[in-house]
Amino acid sequence: MLRRLHHEQPASFAFTPANRAWAEAQMTKYPEGRQASAIIPLLFRAQEQEGWLTKPAIEHVADMLGLPYIRALEVATFYFMFQLAPVGSVAHIQVCGTTSCMICGAEDLIAVCKRKIAAEPFALSADGKLSWEEVECLGACANAPMAQIGKDYFEDLTEESLEKLIDRLAAGEAPQPGSQVGRFSSEPASGLTSCAETAGGKESANGSVALALVVGDGVKRIDGTEVALRAPWQSGGRLGPIGMMGTRPMTAAQRAEEKAAAEKAATEKAKAEKAAAEKAAAETAQAEKAAAEKAAAEKAAAEKAQAEKAAAEQAAAEKAAAVQAAAEKAAAEKAFAEKAAAEAAEAEKISKALVAAQTGTALEAEAAPAASAPEAAAPEASPAAEAAPARKARGPVVVEVEAGEGVPPQGLDAPRDGKADDLQKMEGIGPVLERICHDLGVFHFDQIAQWGAEEVAWMDTNLKGFRGRVSRDKWVAQAKIIVEEGLERFLERAKTNDY
Repeated sequence: MLRRLHHEQPASFAFTPANRAWAEAQMTKYPEGRQASAIIPLLFRAQEQEGWLTKPAIEHVADMLGLPYIRALEVATFYFMFQLAPVGSVAHIQVCGTTSCMICGAEDLIAVCKRKIAAEPFALSADGKLSWEEVECLGACANAPMAQIGKDYFEDLTEESLEKLIDRLAAGEAPQPGSQVGRFSSEPASGLTSCAETAGGKESANGSVALALVVGDGVKRIDGTEVALRAPWQSGGRLGPIGMMGTRPMTAAQRAEEKAAAEKAATEKAKAEKAAAEKAAAETAQAEKAAAEKAAAEKAAAEKAQAEKAAAEQAAAEKAAAVQAAAEKAAAEKAFAEKAAAEAAEAEKISKALVAAQTGTALEAEAAPAASAPEAAAPEASPAAEAAPARKARGPVVVEVEAGEGVPPQGLDAPRDGKADDLQKMEGIGPVLERICHDLGVFHFDQIAQWGAEEVAWMDTNLKGFRGRVSRDKWVAQAKIIVEEGLERFLERAKTNDY
């Protein structure tokens, strides 16, 4: 059978002070270095305390014994007496199902458990008080069928007696262990055939049952009554002087006296433990407070030093950033001015060339020297000169203009009403091209909208540095939309290049 730890585990485990003292006493029974031999009784005591054996409890015992966790887990998962999952809060019934008990009716007992507790082994009853399982031989074959509950055997069971036993457990009672048909020990069911003069006698129960009745820890108490835990190997210290087997239980007066002494000792021990715990807690609290104050002071000092350092670094960084920003700004302004000057010079250069080509006039910056002959022949006018009005000379022509490709656009001497359209609204026209258009006498959208193929070809050919710009960016189509639909509609369509 595969035995695994339960999927839900508590966060921690610790023995009660009494159980801790008991566990430490068990460890002293073994030679130095052999304390690991106490693992089974310590694990069983942890199970008795919690009701089942939890993973934190296994690890706690391993730590006490100086064992790796895997060694303690090997023991806990090997022995079936260790319950690795929660069982009934009052009792877990282990029904023997091996040969003798099976022949004598163990299967009927299991059927009772299924009917009265739960259909499956290890499942809790509806109220969570009981659970059951089938186990291998428990060694009480002469008194079969039987079941073990906690440390105690319940022998000579029948369906009816087990049902009553389960009902009493659910009601919070502690049934008497041992034979359920009145046998004193393991004598024949038909009666004694020998030792008749010594068996039983005045004893009401055998030593094992008597010890269970004295200690009273066979099952957990629903009413919360605390009972002393009894180790399976514990001898008759609570009984008469003879010992466990065949002994006579102590008298009621002896039990009361021992109980009172035990209660007094427990009370005194609890008071001492409480005082020690309170003292330790006070010392711990004081130490923690001092440590916390020291840590807070050190933290505050460190934060202050760090803040001062950060402020100094930030101030230095801001100063350096300001110096760098000023240098970058100066460099950018210089570069911008140089670029603007270069663009302006280039625009001037192109404009003069285009104007010259449009008007057919050779422009010069200075007046040419007088001709040697008063009747010097005038140069023959070009077709471009005939097609466009004259322009005022603005400076020397330093860019050659290609001729024979289209015709220059018809220009105006000045914008209408003294105000030119913002040609830069059109895609492909920036400050340089706008200035060139103005130098060519093109100030308005409707002028561009009237260009034909010849004007477009001339502009595409002669815009040095911007060849093909007019047709590529569809100047004419853009201008027509502006003229026909308005500038606002054009700007909307321009967002998706819808022209």
